[in-house]
Amino acid sequence: MIDEFENYLKSVNMAQNSIRSYVYAVRQFEARVKRLTREGLRQHKIWLIENYRAKTVNLRIRGLNCYLNFLGKKDWNLSFVKEQQKAFLENVISEADYVYFRNCLRGDGEYFWYFVVRFLAATGARISELLQMKVEHVKAGYLDLLSKGGKLRRIYIPKTLQADAMDWLKDCGRHSGFVFLNRRGEPITGRGISDQLKKLATRYGIDPAVVYPHSFRHRFAKSFLERHNDIAFLADLMGHESIETTRIYLRKTAIEQRSIVDNIVEW
Repeated sequence: MIDEFENYLKSVNMAQNSIRSYVYAVRQFEARVKRLTREGLRQHKIWLIENYRAKTVNLRIRGLNCYLNFLGKKDWNLSFVKEQQKAFLENVISEADYVYFRNCLRGDGEYFWYFVVRFLAATGARISELLQMKVEHVKAGYLDLLSKGGKLRRIYIPKTLQADAMDWLKDCGRHSGFVFLNRRGEPITGRGISDQLKKLATRYGIDPAVVYPHSFRHRFAKSFLERHNDIAFLADLMGHESIETTRIYLRKTAIEQRSIVDNIVEW
């Protein structure tokens, strides 16, 4: 049944990372509880709470609830646990560091990594979505994806990025296929991108803690809101199912909060 569940998730175009997470949640449950009952689900939730942080517990519950829906047992769905949210964003690259990082990469002729960073920060794409980007999408100026609920989401490629990327791809003799390839000419992995970004951050004296693929997605969201304060539109661009998820970008980063306090508090 788990194999059928996995095939179902693929059929609705769920992100690969989510598929792995949801399947793992079900396998973990079945390894512990053996038999699917309401009481078994309740006991498993208690065990999760005792052994994991709230965020992880909710991730497991989300996977189990999706499985229950797949089985036609939606009324068995588990409730989520409350997560204590921080009043600030952590480990988000600043706009100044992003511009510095981007310019360093371009200045050193690291065009592949320059465009990795620029695509992430200028489109708000998740790493899994970036890896689906093809030359044909760059030519068109957008990539269309189906979200978990079957809703169409369009990732726009801004005109300036589109023009620069097309020049780069033309110089590389690339006219079709995936944009971001490894040295063997195969699509690069998310892990490969993450590891190399850390190394490049160290090279240029940027804190590696703020240089990872999702950090640039956060940067896109914060920079967008600073220039165009339309949180509903941003939620659509980010592919968030709920606008509440997007509201986190209204918060300051810890560094921004500290800077404001240092500039204001003089007593």
